[in-house]
Amino acid sequence: MKATIWHNPACGTSRKTLAILQETPGIELTVVEYLKQPYAADQLRELFTAAGLTARDALRLRGTDAEERGLNDASEDAIIAAMAANPAYVERPIVRTDKGVRLCRPQDVVREIL
Repeated sequence: MKATIWHNPACGTSRKTLAILQETPGIELTVVEYLKQPYAADQLRELFTAAGLTARDALRLRGTDAEERGLNDASEDAIIAAMAANPAYVERPIVRTDKGVRLCRPQDVVREIL
């Protein structure tokens, strides 16, 4: 099974999710360090739709200035534009497999799509 994780190595939950993927037999894994390879706005829309999330659901407030910038109350398009411009605003990690897409917080959520 193919799997892609949008990963932040500085995040403990992201590291734990990556470890689950690496320990699962039969996974052909792609790791995208999204802070180095930012998301495109269309890609975010696709991932959120597939995961059943809104941009607000995936907005990272902790450790960012997103709340101060008013993103919590912004439109979907404004949030996605901000996320594309500053990928730190995207909660992590996001994982896509052949079985679906999940925002893996907590990390065991990834098991739903393995």
